[in-house]
Amino acid sequence: MDMKYVQTTCPYCGTGCSFNLVVKDGKVVDTAPYHRSPVNEGKVCPKGTYAHEFVNREDRLTTPLIKKDGKFVEATWEEANALIAEKFKGYKPDECAVLSSARTSNEDNYALMKFARGALKTRHIDHCARLCHASTVAGLAASFGSGAMTNSIGDIAESKCVFIIGSNTFEQHPLIGRRVMQAKMNGAKLIYADPRLTCTGKQADLYMQFKSGSDVAILNCIMGEIIRNGWEDKAWVENRAKNYEELKATVLKDDYLPENVEKISGIPAEQLKTAAEWIGTAESSALLYSMGITQHTVGVDNVKSTANLQMLTGNIGRRGGGVNALRGQNNVQGACDMGALPVVFTAYQKVIDPAAHKKFEDGWAFPDGIAAAENGYEVTTMMDVLTDNPGELKAMYIMGENPFLSDPDIHHVEHAFENLDFLVVQDIFLTETAQHADVVLPATCYAEKDGTQTSTERRVQMWRKAQEPPGQAKLDWKIIADIGAAMGYADQFAWETSEDVFNEMASLTPSYAGMNYERLDKPEALHWPCPTVDHPGTPILHIEKCSHPDGMGVMHAIEWKPPAEVPDDEYPFVFTTGRCLWHWHTGTMTRRSDTLAKEVPTGWIEINPEDAEALGIKDKEMVRAITRRGEIEVPAKVTSEIMKGVMFMPFHFAECAANMLTNNALDPIAKIPEFKACAIKIEKIQEA
Repeated sequence: MDMKYVQTTCPYCGTGCSFNLVVKDGKVVDTAPYHRSPVNEGKVCPKGTYAHEFVNREDRLTTPLIKKDGKFVEATWEEANALIAEKFKGYKPDECAVLSSARTSNEDNYALMKFARGALKTRHIDHCARLCHASTVAGLAASFGSGAMTNSIGDIAESKCVFIIGSNTFEQHPLIGRRVMQAKMNGAKLIYADPRLTCTGKQADLYMQFKSGSDVAILNCIMGEIIRNGWEDKAWVENRAKNYEELKATVLKDDYLPENVEKISGIPAEQLKTAAEWIGTAESSALLYSMGITQHTVGVDNVKSTANLQMLTGNIGRRGGGVNALRGQNNVQGACDMGALPVVFTAYQKVIDPAAHKKFEDGWAFPDGIAAAENGYEVTTMMDVLTDNPGELKAMYIMGENPFLSDPDIHHVEHAFENLDFLVVQDIFLTETAQHADVVLPATCYAEKDGTQTSTERRVQMWRKAQEPPGQAKLDWKIIADIGAAMGYADQFAWETSEDVFNEMASLTPSYAGMNYERLDKPEALHWPCPTVDHPGTPILHIEKCSHPDGMGVMHAIEWKPPAEVPDDEYPFVFTTGRCLWHWHTGTMTRRSDTLAKEVPTGWIEINPEDAEALGIKDKEMVRAITRRGEIEVPAKVTSEIMKGVMFMPFHFAECAANMLTNNALDPIAKIPEFKACAIKIEKIQEA
């Protein structure tokens, strides 16, 4: 028997935990602790513990599939590549769209971004950051000049006050939750704001239960109280912030007095005052948020408001402080960094900047140039264009994304995809989206490749190959390179290893320029920006100045606006969604992990006991959940842990898909959908 350990990085949330894969006779069979990681120090959550269970599932894709007469038939790689190349050559650049993936490596995302802009010449490339943290990228970039988490995960343990809003950290990012508890054990106050009394809230010193969609009002109220009491960091504001007087005038309005914000949010005025005092007087205060802040039509406003608070209290560039945007997927930060967005190349170099455009055109050396120096469509816009302007977009290439479960208003998504001429999906399983494809390409999972991913704290870490892929499955970047060669661009995709792809990317990417596989092959890895090979990396951003050209932080005066859809007589409740501890996003991997699937086999809808009594609904009873976009049948979970008037569902389960119900109204800047607030009604299912 041959057995070995292969150290790698977890493929689930954005924390970036490390563990060992246990390999027996060439196959991954288990996980084991890896104690040298500074991120998780040998500890993992349930998803990491069982991250081996989906790897060798019998339903892994093993050969290319081509749909003929409505059914998939197995094909050779040569057949699949030739068909894809021929079809895409027949479309104009602007008729093609590409979706990259937060589940795959930096190398894979860079390769697909290059393929989209260089081989297809299309401007239209995006990925699921649009659905989770697009408003973080836009909002923090507007505030600080950089759209990423400002501090490190370990740094949270040094905070004297931790304010969590819009994140069930202990379930979504358990090993970051561990750092929160370390801070609490060291005397920090923990403030938690959420419509649900989650396991995170149960550890809080102050739990503030509020109505989804009132975040700006809450944050403005806290800032107003801080200013009235003189708790703001006057030196930081005077020396490092712009637009303070405009912010001050807004947050001091009567609208944002605690008594008035209590009416908007449901949080008692005294709790708001306490939160302001704890944050305003703490030696350091860290703010943590996730999709509860970002997934709104005012997502960018919400993010800017978190930045306002942290600048006001001088908690930017300070240990134990920062705006800590917790990324949901393992490599959503890296996919953004790699330019898998419609407006930037790598490291957020703008596609409309002539110098940046020329840099990539020259660096890639496509004989017929690259995509025009114009912004493209976001994934949410792609769906609207497919629905509203049939024929404008005709072909789509999707790597590792599953919009038939992840996107809002799934009926809208189905209608959009009906208007595609040609769809290619590259994945490890035949997902709900792959079932609609014309060509399906078998890819490799994290256990079968070398490469890198970038965690929520901007730490670039290694994946290490532990086993061979199943059947004819190939590395994601290799699939893309082979199709590029079939389209006549062999020289532009002549990589032989993942390291070759990384080195090319780093040569064009200032924040990664000092990184290479040798430097990254260490337990601590490196945080970007890391501009030179002798640079130590940057765990904390904005220590002396922000990333704007003038070095200043920009405050934004923001007024609260209600969600796009609010309760009324017909749909009287607020509906919101999120994750649970045992599953991850569309469940493609976790629901194929037997241990995790047994723990939580299906979804539910949480209903406050008072609401349940008024509706005549009992715990575990099947009910019909209805919004203006669709309806599903789902078990009721009657619990006092959710606010009266609010209902919650996890979004992992195809058989009771929360996104049948969610609203595809968009933030006007980030084009992120309002997953976190819409109007819903619940009906009993009458027995026949």
